[in-house]
Amino acid sequence: MQEKDSVAMYFVRAALYGLRDDPQRLSQVLLQAGISEPLLSASNTRVPATQFAALWLAVAQELDDEFLGYDSHGMPQGSFALISRGLIQTDTLGQALRQCLSSLRLFIRDIQGELSLHGDRAVILLHNRQQDPLVRSVAEEIYLSAVLGLLCWLAGRRIPVDRSQFGHPRPEHGDDHLFWGPNLSYEASHTEIEFAANYLQLPVVQDLPALKSFLRTSPQWLIVRFSNRQGLSAWVYKALRHCSYEQWPTLPELAAERTTSVASFRRQLQREGFSFQELKNEVRRAIAFDCLRNSELSIASIAEKAGFREASAFHRAFKQWTGDSPGSYRMKWRNSD
Repeated sequence: MQEKDSVAMYFVRAALYGLRDDPQRLSQVLLQAGISEPLLSASNTRVPATQFAALWLAVAQELDDEFLGYDSHGMPQGSFALISRGLIQTDTLGQALRQCLSSLRLFIRDIQGELSLHGDRAVILLHNRQQDPLVRSVAEEIYLSAVLGLLCWLAGRRIPVDRSQFGHPRPEHGDDHLFWGPNLSYEASHTEIEFAANYLQLPVVQDLPALKSFLRTSPQWLIVRFSNRQGLSAWVYKALRHCSYEQWPTLPELAAERTTSVASFRRQLQREGFSFQELKNEVRRAIAFDCLRNSELSIASIAEKAGFREASAFHRAFKQWTGDSPGSYRMKWRNSD
């Protein structure tokens, strides 16, 4: 984490959920993290990610629960490390994911993750018996963020999410296309995320020395991924999204605007889990989904807006993203309203 990383107050309040009925202990962990208690009522305030990481760890220690009180059983401290040690013994990401979901069931009782394959698509479906919409919202995001974070680390690369749907209403922090992908919906019948099944064939590239380093920084790394939604990658995403494809700035131009070197710019993006090319791809996907959902533009026009020189290339790419053609996706989306 860097000093300029910050976290919305929404996530600070979420981290304190397990101490909501114990004001004294709540005040104590806030003091440990250096966060002023009156800030909790300020909706637009942000706190440094370093302070939030300290708070997350303090709450986990106070509750002896790495899931922060969002489950009736919880994860005693050391659970995450125990699960991670087992995962580096697997050969492929598919084996690791199945073992991860199985291991989480040993600790977390209210949420169960299930992996299923549908052709070339992999789906992680959540079974959640929690009733409170706020609890469901935060618990499901923490759960999926931890699973995805582990997968990305094990593979040594980012695993892009092609489709996300949540059973709860849109959270206060709003949707985040960079985090859950542009093909995102809320108040669905259930919660699940989807990605290309070929990622499950990737080898697990991490070993014991890498694990020791990861475990020293994993809480902070996962916290930044889960909660720092206004980092450099989000800034680049918005800069590209708010202009036409023909006017997209180059990487050197963006680095110059931030008064930093191209190398430093790339390192910061990498630290947040992205490359510049991946961000451009995410914006192209966002344009495509937005136009198919909310416009009457022809498929050819949408392909052009998304930066595809030929409609046939757009069809192939969209089929890889969703398993559907653009026309079929548009029809399904409209029929679901």
